[in-house]
Amino acid sequence: MHPESRLARLNPVIRFLVSAFLAAAAAGAQAPRIGEINYYGLRKVSSDRILSTLGIHAGDVLPPSKGDLEEKLTELPGVVDARVEAVCCQGSKTALFIGIEERGDAHFDTRTPPAGSSTLPDELLTQYGDYLAAMARGRGGEMRRLEDAFSLFATTEWTLLDDVLRNSSEPGHRAAAATVVAFAPKKTDAVTDLQYALQDPEEAVRASAVRSLKALAIDAKKDPKLAYKIAPVWLVEMLNSVVLGDRVIASQTLVLLTDQPNQEALDLMRDRATPALIDMARWNTLEYALPAFLLLGRTAGVPETQLQDQWSKGDRETLIKRVASKR
Repeated sequence: MHPESRLARLNPVIRFLVSAFLAAAAAGAQAPRIGEINYYGLRKVSSDRILSTLGIHAGDVLPPSKGDLEEKLTELPGVVDARVEAVCCQGSKTALFIGIEERGDAHFDTRTPPAGSSTLPDELLTQYGDYLAAMARGRGGEMRRLEDAFSLFATTEWTLLDDVLRNSSEPGHRAAAATVVAFAPKKTDAVTDLQYALQDPEEAVRASAVRSLKALAIDAKKDPKLAYKIAPVWLVEMLNSVVLGDRVIASQTLVLLTDQPNQEALDLMRDRATPALIDMARWNTLEYALPAFLLLGRTAGVPETQLQDQWSKGDRETLIKRVASKR
């Protein structure tokens, strides 16, 4: 895989999903210990069965192989896919997210990897890498300079961006295109391409597309005269993904899209993603639980002030049980 493809996987939208497995190995340090454990996708398989299968508990040293843990989970009867993510850091401990997809449960579909030969210029890929680094470090001035370059490229090379995003066999190039395309002058065309990219087979491309859509949604919120609309369909479907990053970035963006009345999004979440939102709203790691809690409350028609009050009191179960009882 080309270096830029590896770089794309460091998308800042999911930068908080730092792999503790790799961090410990790179530092040559003592392996971190497991702090909070969070689950999603458990329907018939219990959390006790999960922990017994993996042979881990809170406070244990984090096992060195993420792949081995996931393989053990997929050997459980009825489990068709699994992910284990270690999120750094809670002091000296990491939060562990364990997700499975059981046979017959909701499934997030992605497209077959494209096989086209279109690629972006090396200069643009370098600028994209610099942009990710500037974003991670909060260097607004440098970001704006690069955004000006992206805007110029998107204006003059729209056809190439569109082709790369849809057809390139290189995930790194598609991820870069999903960032740059948002700066095209025709925002409705950009939104169409970005929503197509939400089903890309590469997580980094999907993350880049969601980040761009989120930025465009913020612009539309500031200026209601903007004509484009972001459809919630595939963002809602991402809530059912076995990939943690998909769920996190989708829930954050859907919170933004439902800050104002958005019945289409609320209906879709109620119909297609209630179990997923319940899983996420129960996460012990509060930073990642909050967006799902808000979305769950909004689908149930709970006033925002009441949601805020319940959250501040640490009372999530009242809402969760209310929603679950209506299913």
